[in-house]
Amino acid sequence: MKEKNNLPKRLLQIALMIALCNSTSPTMAQETTYQDAKSVMKEGYWKLWNEDVQKKIDADIDKYRKANAEVRITNVTPGTQVHVEQISHDFVFGAHIFNYDQLGTEERNKRYKKLFGEFFNSATVAFYWKKFEMEHNRPRFKQEYWDTEEFWNNVENPKSQPHWRRPAPEAILDYLDQVGIRIHGHPIIWGTRRWHHPEWLMALAPENEQAILKSWFPDPHNNLDREGGSEEYNKLTVDQIAQKVPVFTSILEKEFEQRVIDMAKYYGNRIPSWDVVNESATDYANGKMLKGKRITKSHYGIMPGDYTFNAFKTAKAHFPKEVLLNINDYKNDKSYADQAKDLMGRGMKIDILGSQMHLFNPKQCLDIAEGQDIESPTKVIERMKVLSAANLPIHLSEITITAPNDDELGRKIQAVVARNLYRLWFSTEKMMGITWWNVVDDCGAPGEPTTSGLFTRNMEPKPAYFALNDLIHGEWKTTLNAAVQQDKIKFRGFKGKYRLTWKDKDGNAMEKIVELKNDLSI
Repeated sequence: MKEKNNLPKRLLQIALMIALCNSTSPTMAQETTYQDAKSVMKEGYWKLWNEDVQKKIDADIDKYRKANAEVRITNVTPGTQVHVEQISHDFVFGAHIFNYDQLGTEERNKRYKKLFGEFFNSATVAFYWKKFEMEHNRPRFKQEYWDTEEFWNNVENPKSQPHWRRPAPEAILDYLDQVGIRIHGHPIIWGTRRWHHPEWLMALAPENEQAILKSWFPDPHNNLDREGGSEEYNKLTVDQIAQKVPVFTSILEKEFEQRVIDMAKYYGNRIPSWDVVNESATDYANGKMLKGKRITKSHYGIMPGDYTFNAFKTAKAHFPKEVLLNINDYKNDKSYADQAKDLMGRGMKIDILGSQMHLFNPKQCLDIAEGQDIESPTKVIERMKVLSAANLPIHLSEITITAPNDDELGRKIQAVVARNLYRLWFSTEKMMGITWWNVVDDCGAPGEPTTSGLFTRNMEPKPAYFALNDLIHGEWKTTLNAAVQQDKIKFRGFKGKYRLTWKDKDGNAMEKIVELKNDLSI
């Protein structure tokens, strides 16, 4: 059997360019191949990413991402050629879709949507509580006028809108269902008041308790969202806190539980994967998650007692069994793996371990290009080894790789860093998916870099897009012809779904769809 491409590489790239733009589109960023970009990295970088490292990555990709297939083909003459074409990946190549219909023109929005299904196969949908339920008991499931493309195309300063990057999810889910894209909800529970907790949450407390809370956390900008508080608060035990603000303690318990129930009740199994709790490992590592207590003195401020355990307990009780319940964090160390193991040891259902990697600072990528030991193969491998101790599939759920200085050099650096990290992550045994965070430049949250997208703000592809496209839709997709021998064909390919086509003895066109998850014999 012999592998072959459907199109010469250059024709494939041209086809992808045409799919992303039309004749009236702005000038697209000039395509830069990985070979063109390699030269911007200094000798020290290639010492870290040397030939031996690359060979090990190749070997592990073959070992963990491929499988053998043996498929019976009947009513054919020996030697009949069967065309084997991979039509989907088992591995998740995702991105967040937080800027749905928010890019300012119909043309940009159209290109943005085409990415999901043609480039990505998974979309992370925003469910941040603060903007999802701006008014108590009035969640924004369905689209209103201020979520429409018309609104966003005419608003003068989109970033000033309270729901920028936080569109109502229903229209997005309908679109993703239509194009057959995996949906991942993010997040249900998260400790931060700045990004997640509704303004009305503390306002539900009686006035005397609100006064106590404000005395403990006097900074109006941080309020309950910072390490520690007043001298009085810092001296209190969790039991004493619960005694001083008993109504607010009950409100936290009730509202956090209801938040999980609301998501489970409304969506059922329509959203197959959720980040149930986001970024709680620091509290676990600091000994804040005290079992049996009503309050957690979180590094975020006051949280319900043992809130990660209780969130998963509620999720387990209310979500359908087939829905995947994820934990997610940036704290990629032993304490995080231990937290997951502790929760599972207490009977909780955790299906996937989410891990984050953000190169937010542009200087980090410049330093990487110079050969500094940042996100080097040794460090990434060790981190993945530590996380793998939880014995769960790993979802690299949020990644940021910034193009420093937003010039040709910086974009090439971004492309090389992205390509090599994707290869290494893809070669990791426990890895099940990789999700890019800010797909479009200048569309991140405040404080995030403006040049970390795969596309410019005008939806023009950058070199990093081409570098990843060559991997995901080129090198990592299996297309071949296999000859029938003894009524069977045999092939080895990347895990995913395949279309097999051939002609039988009577000249009839035949087709079979098979799914290759592990070694297959049918």
